[in-house]
Amino acid sequence: MRTRFVILGGGPAGNNAATHAARLGAEVTMIERDLVGGAAHLWDCIPSKTMIATGGAISFSNRLKGMGLESSAPSIDIEALSHRIEGIEDKMRHNVTDILESQGVRIVRGTARFTGPLKVEVDGADGVETIPFDAALVATGSYPRVPEWCTPDGDRILTTRDCYPPKTFPESVTIVGSGVTGVEFVHMFASFGAKVTLVVSRQQVLPGKDPEVAAVLEQNFMDRGVKLLMGARAEAIERTDDGAGVIVKCDDGRQVRSSHAVLAIGSVPNTEGIGLDAAGVHVNEWGYVDINHHCVTNVPNIYAAGDISGKLPLSSVASIQGRKVAEHVMGLHTRVHRHLDYDKAASAIFTEPEIADVGLAEAEAFSSGRKIRVTKVPFSATAKAMINDDVRGFVKIISDPATGEVLGGSIVGRHAAELISVIAVAVTASLTVTDLVESVLVHPALSEALAEAAD
Repeated sequence: MRTRFVILGGGPAGNNAATHAARLGAEVTMIERDLVGGAAHLWDCIPSKTMIATGGAISFSNRLKGMGLESSAPSIDIEALSHRIEGIEDKMRHNVTDILESQGVRIVRGTARFTGPLKVEVDGADGVETIPFDAALVATGSYPRVPEWCTPDGDRILTTRDCYPPKTFPESVTIVGSGVTGVEFVHMFASFGAKVTLVVSRQQVLPGKDPEVAAVLEQNFMDRGVKLLMGARAEAIERTDDGAGVIVKCDDGRQVRSSHAVLAIGSVPNTEGIGLDAAGVHVNEWGYVDINHHCVTNVPNIYAAGDISGKLPLSSVASIQGRKVAEHVMGLHTRVHRHLDYDKAASAIFTEPEIADVGLAEAEAFSSGRKIRVTKVPFSATAKAMINDDVRGFVKIISDPATGEVLGGSIVGRHAAELISVIAVAVTASLTVTDLVESVLVHPALSEALAEAAD
């Protein structure tokens, strides 16, 4: 008898679990109430990165003179940009659906809830359907967090999901939240010519990231005219009396007036109303589902992955979690099966310059008393950066001084999100700095800075 595998949620975790389990012989049913492909992925990640890419093209056009070309500022066609975003979303959604259907995955549209540890009910267009299962994966994603002191209206006070497709571009905007999403939105709006203010609750943007990395980004923001309110915590956002703008009020008395405000203060897991209590699945005080290294919840046949698992909220992590879940459901963990090491997951921030890191951080090593070797090479030392007329940033590699093993690294600069993959492979495979130095890389290329930093 085939294993009956039910998946709640069609985002990166769900669709990767579905396709992989189906290939391994499972009878897979996926239940999705919104978008196959993932609401967080298709409503957050893809539109924002598309707009950032357009903003990057504008920024590049401003540097044409440095490459021997006459420069002219391009005008923004909001309708064309909106169509571009919607076109990419549609294509990705259809691609995911086609792959699932080609693997024999049954897709059920509707809202699912557990009625026990072996059964779910789906409320769909054709009524209520009961679906029994042998194993289930909860991968229902998350939605933007909204604090009690603010009520988004979709017009002037916005969540990140209200920003695209763009209805208009704000003349001025205040971003509340200086984490990854917040700084990406600062970069995006600044690229489109808005006057931007960033409310930073701590003393650096990107709290928890390498201070040296954060300092480069802060300097870039200030060079572009972005105003940073350091050490300020927003406590209210109100519409102006004439309704044509907003006022962001901070706990230290400072106030910021702008045409729009955007909340970028994290997300909330979608764990309410899906019957996890009926299935006996434990949800912690923050609303996340606790899992072990196999993504198994406290109920042995029910798994959780993606944003609701409380691990790294990255599509890449969710995708691999989904694959690992499928392997465990189908019994492959008894053979060759490597656990996902979240400490070795690469991540990127799509600002300008880009930021990416992986593995052990310098500050983390020093705080734990671990001995490390830190080497750093600026991109200004590479020919390709000069050819590109963009010498911003650096490569930093952290290694074990005794063995030379690569433990982590940070990259700030052009194409950092691509270049970090080399260090990520080195960290995952326990390669040494010698392995990087002795790899014959392309010249001229930005990747040469990786080998130089390892030397």
